[in-house]
Amino acid sequence: MAPAKINLALDVVGRREDGYHLLWTVMQSIELADRVTVQAGPGLKGIKITCGASGVPSDEENTAWRAARLFAAAAKLQEGVHITLGKNIPAAAGLAGGSSDAAAVLAALDQLYPQHVSREQLFELAARIGADVPFCLLGGTALGEGVGEILTPLPAWEQLPILLCKPNFGIHTSWVFERFRLSDAGSRPDRRAVLEAVQRHDLDALAEVTGNVLESVSLKAYPELMRIKNLMREAGAALTLMSGSGPTIFGVFRDEHAGAAAQVYLTKKLPEDTIILCSKTIADGPREDTPYVSFS
Repeated sequence: MAPAKINLALDVVGRREDGYHLLWTVMQSIELADRVTVQAGPGLKGIKITCGASGVPSDEENTAWRAARLFAAAAKLQEGVHITLGKNIPAAAGLAGGSSDAAAVLAALDQLYPQHVSREQLFELAARIGADVPFCLLGGTALGEGVGEILTPLPAWEQLPILLCKPNFGIHTSWVFERFRLSDAGSRPDRRAVLEAVQRHDLDALAEVTGNVLESVSLKAYPELMRIKNLMREAGAALTLMSGSGPTIFGVFRDEHAGAAAQVYLTKKLPEDTIILCSKTIADGPREDTPYVSFS
């Protein structure tokens, strides 16, 4: 399984000389996951991606393809790698679907070819693929710094009921960062207080001090996202934020019953093509979970 992620807090703290923004973010794995099957061996040739979902590239534009190529080069593999993707995580949603697929491929190949690549090398490969891939490889709850690749694990915060709401459009991360101005960010997360709340698993305290500064771009461009946040609050969410650069809005609820009731409420209020899913937080990243994924 290749779990999605949400951002429990996200701040922009600077910018590198190459233009990349420096982040401070608390990331959290959730149960919603893609299914990734990886096969490798001497009877296979090249890198092949198979996916039933429309619009998913099958070449180097696919992060899973790049993960296989980088691992094969680092491990000096001659065998082919065939990957089958079962997509459940919406694309361009701020949920790291592509990054999680890449992390699952790295984890699978590391199991198939143990001791070919060190753990440090594996995370270096992950960072070369994308900023979210190292966290997706680690999983659980973690503080991300740099462009997201510098990780500090935090106490796992499991079983928090989550409601995800994605309208029928995507937002590309690059588009958001091109338009982001720190002067327009408004309220920023209280970083010290966020860490204290996450470490104590104090949802009420987190709701008081967290935030996502990228909302200043995405919510301004798409006012319907603010409406979704307001509906989450009306439905009883203890905390509601945009994940990543959006457009997915998530709500955190005190119990599964409240989350399920909120799903019914939002379904009545929003267009039929809105994706509304119940999930929950989990404590790990890519994992073997037959029959949904097979490392073979």
